[in-house]
Amino acid sequence: MAPTNPPQHDVVLVVDFGAQYAQLIARRVREAQVYSEIVPHRITAAEVAAKKPKAIILSGGPKSVHVEGAPALDPAIYELGIPVLGICYGCQLVAQQLGGTVSRGGRGEYGRATLVRTETPSTLLGSNTPDVHDVWMSHFDFVSEAPAGFVTTASTPDAPHALIENDTRKIYGVQYHPEYKSTVVNPHPLFVSFIKAAHEHLKNN
Repeated sequence: MAPTNPPQHDVVLVVDFGAQYAQLIARRVREAQVYSEIVPHRITAAEVAAKKPKAIILSGGPKSVHVEGAPALDPAIYELGIPVLGICYGCQLVAQQLGGTVSRGGRGEYGRATLVRTETPSTLLGSNTPDVHDVWMSHFDFVSEAPAGFVTTASTPDAPHALIENDTRKIYGVQYHPEYKSTVVNPHPLFVSFIKAAHEHLKNN
């Protein structure tokens, strides 16, 4: 059972952008043996800093980043030096807020899609992840240009930047839903890799 009072720096904050995904992501983080806490997307950088989290995960959500009034993240959170992983809507938000481009999709991707790794090494996918494998998608918009400083490490037919990574800042974005492919016995390697990267970052800073 997860501890009720985890040590400082031993919690992952899951930022909720208004869909069912936040609960599932929080559960997957706990299955990777790390305490997680769901927080609203209106949380400020000061409030995040006060919690001293090991990492932050931005959940998916039902809205488009192009819709007026779409939920956003306090941009100062990216400057705290805390590792960030954006999933689906969270990935698009990372791209948009850090200077990339999110385009409206022609048809979107819903359900199973084929993910192909690029030749660029990936921190999140790791050496044991197949070069081509199936993932679960649920999106209409897509990242059409990654922000400066990011590399693209995987793509699908309708998501040319399905996985973007900035190892220097420890900020990552994934268009698909790894939380659908995780179990208690076998946590998704992407979550494990992200938490490992966050742990190493904390140890070295």
